[in-house]
Amino acid sequence: MRTAQVRGLARGADRLRGLSRGAGWLRGLSHGPGRLRRASRLDKVRWLIVFSTDIANLLALLGLLELAVRWQEGFPGAFAMAAAVLLLVLLGLATRPFRIAVRGGRRPTGILAVAGVITLFLTVLLLIWAIPVWLGMLAPYVRRRTTLLLAIGSIVVINAYITLATGFLIEIFLLQTVFTGLVTGGILANLWLWRVAKDAHEGQEARAMLAVSEERLRFARDLNDLLGQSLADISAGAGAASRTLREDPPAAADAMFEVRDLARQTLREVRSTVQSYRALDLDEVLASVRAVLEAADVRCAVRADTAALTAETRTLLATVVREGATNVLKHSKAGHCTITIEDGVLEMSNDGVEGPVNDHAPDGLGGLSQRVSAAGGTLSAARTGDGAYLLRAAVPA
Repeated sequence: MRTAQVRGLARGADRLRGLSRGAGWLRGLSHGPGRLRRASRLDKVRWLIVFSTDIANLLALLGLLELAVRWQEGFPGAFAMAAAVLLLVLLGLATRPFRIAVRGGRRPTGILAVAGVITLFLTVLLLIWAIPVWLGMLAPYVRRRTTLLLAIGSIVVINAYITLATGFLIEIFLLQTVFTGLVTGGILANLWLWRVAKDAHEGQEARAMLAVSEERLRFARDLNDLLGQSLADISAGAGAASRTLREDPPAAADAMFEVRDLARQTLREVRSTVQSYRALDLDEVLASVRAVLEAADVRCAVRADTAALTAETRTLLATVVREGATNVLKHSKAGHCTITIEDGVLEMSNDGVEGPVNDHAPDGLGGLSQRVSAAGGTLSAARTGDGAYLLRAAVPA
């Protein structure tokens, strides 16, 4: 019995992961309809950075305008068409290396090599828009100093070639310098911003894990203080009873009665500690869940009469509400959710259920069902006739 109680307390400590994560728990609940709403906050930052990089590369489309002007001025049409196609291919290839870099993948040597050959051909045609794009593709995989030297070198080489051919053109020099700075500098800035965002995310997770570890240590100290001396007294009493059993059975019986009373007292103290340890404020959980659902564009209506509920019932229903909200936003495309509590009966319904409803996971609604049953209640979760999903928990009020 005592071993089972201790294991129960340990399981309660493990559940602190969900309680202590704070913003991380909210982030997990922020999933909703569509890929964007199911994405984490870090994913949204990554998408924003990646798409801004694509927009910077699209400035190279001005090269198509330059080719059109050249063609009108007598540039061979076949070369102009080939250069236009290669420029579009280069821009298509340019979308991959940065995405691979932010995901932590290996350097795409093949893509970079093909893009380099295309850039070389376009450079021969003096299409200066290609070089910054290729430098931006290379930037995530080389040192910043190398990127800077290559950028400066490309500007010097191109303008030296133009100077030898037609004389120095200040407008070409300024255009190439500005475009190279915008594309290459913008990609380097986006890389730095991504690393900052990723470090902040990992720091948040580290703080959450630290909070879990500190709470487990506190719980371990409380458990040691609670059970250490009591178990020592029980062991001593049982040993004394065993020594006097043959010589003085009545004294041994008295000693065992004392051991029994001490064990019962210790059990009451453990249960009291567990109850306060797992206690949740139902009203706070309802308000928090409603705010998170509405932030994820899920309209939420709450009608709850909680004044007459006992502390045990409030804690149990708060746990069910929290688990239900997690399931609403992780496993559905809900647009509306209704939460009602009356006379100890919780009903939580939502629309947008995705796919078949599977059996409850043992660490989710399955575990809650066992806790509700142990408290003398019932828990069910299933589709309704109108296609909604209803989570219902009835516990003694």
